[in-house]
Amino acid sequence: MFDKDRWQEIFSAIKQNKLRSALTAFGVFWGIFMLITMTGAGNGLVNGIMAGFKHFATNSAFVWTSNTTKPYKGFRQGRPWNFNNEDMETIRREIPAVDLLAPKLQGWNLNQGENVIRGLRTGSFNIVGEVPEFNLIDPNEMLYGRFINDLDVRQRRKVCVIGERVYEVLFDKDEDPVGEYIRVSGVWFQVIGVARTLNPNVQIGGDKKELVSLPFSTMQQSFNYGNEVHFFGFTTKPGYSVSETAKEVTALLKTKHSVDPEDLEATGNFNVEELATTMNNMFIGINLLIWIVGIGTLIAGAVGVSNIMLVTVRERTKEIGIQRAIGARPWTIISQILTESVFLTTLAGFLGLALGTLILSAVSTALKAAAATSEEPVFFQDLNVGLPTALLALGVLVLTGFIAGLIPARKAVRVKPIEALRHE
Repeated sequence: MFDKDRWQEIFSAIKQNKLRSALTAFGVFWGIFMLITMTGAGNGLVNGIMAGFKHFATNSAFVWTSNTTKPYKGFRQGRPWNFNNEDMETIRREIPAVDLLAPKLQGWNLNQGENVIRGLRTGSFNIVGEVPEFNLIDPNEMLYGRFINDLDVRQRRKVCVIGERVYEVLFDKDEDPVGEYIRVSGVWFQVIGVARTLNPNVQIGGDKKELVSLPFSTMQQSFNYGNEVHFFGFTTKPGYSVSETAKEVTALLKTKHSVDPEDLEATGNFNVEELATTMNNMFIGINLLIWIVGIGTLIAGAVGVSNIMLVTVRERTKEIGIQRAIGARPWTIISQILTESVFLTTLAGFLGLALGTLILSAVSTALKAAAATSEEPVFFQDLNVGLPTALLALGVLVLTGFIAGLIPARKAVRVKPIEALRHE
């Protein structure tokens, strides 16, 4: 392996055929470069998407109502219906798997929003009615003040938490809004906080930057919603399936409100557990596709290396014959060919690995800088391949070089000394 004469012969052979060696090595270089960059991009996509809801409670689900599509128990098809406050007690009593339960209300004008005014400034924003538990399911970072608490809900306080965009429109930059008043559809509310979502890729109830969140009970009273609930968010206790619990909640509420159990359109649901499973399966598929394409490209490069080694063996037939004639063992010939093949592929592959890693690092840095100045969520973050992937790629390289040199090496061993010495 460390025979000086052998390495001199390898370098001499490469130097004598610089262009041919370079073109052949480029196939391996390109294969490992594509494998590294595609893997890094795939990881960046995973990191970007997961960062958009990594703080979201993964054991949570949401259910809401839609118009019925089937007549049932004397009720007509197309009947609008809503959940109500009593459903909360029913769910807690009948379904022990439910841990946190958070009702939520939405304003009437979901498309254009409600008119929100502060002094001479005005804007149209969606309003929602929430309870403190909702902030545990879909947490926020408080830029100013605090979130809605239990006392706000119990006492029906006229307070609100506003999103980042609402703050930008109604207040001056760096102005502390806590304690100030805004008017929402003609009703005055005191601002108690400014919230920034920690899960920008999940929008529950509208764009979170443009939400005005009121205490749930206050919104019911101030805007004449009675005891309506537009949808429920809930989490499950450890050991319970979110999907199964969501089915139980849906079935219970349909029964309570006389909705056909087979009417699948009468309710909707959003299951974070299923979303996470779907995303994981998608990421596995993406990574599998990346490795198939990358390894396929490496195999193409290995074929090129194998071809050049066959040419090398043919050109050095007489030399191999002389080595065999003076007593060289078959393993000596095989190891020489294999060493040259592995060296060529490893060198080309290492350069591809280094360049790919460098480009990923540069792109990742640029994306971080862009994310710092952008208000929109970034779907590519922290592009990297990780040490295990890099080591696996290096292992694939060595194996590729070994396989690429194996066929030429076996052909070289089969050369008979007498015939090789006659070769011109």
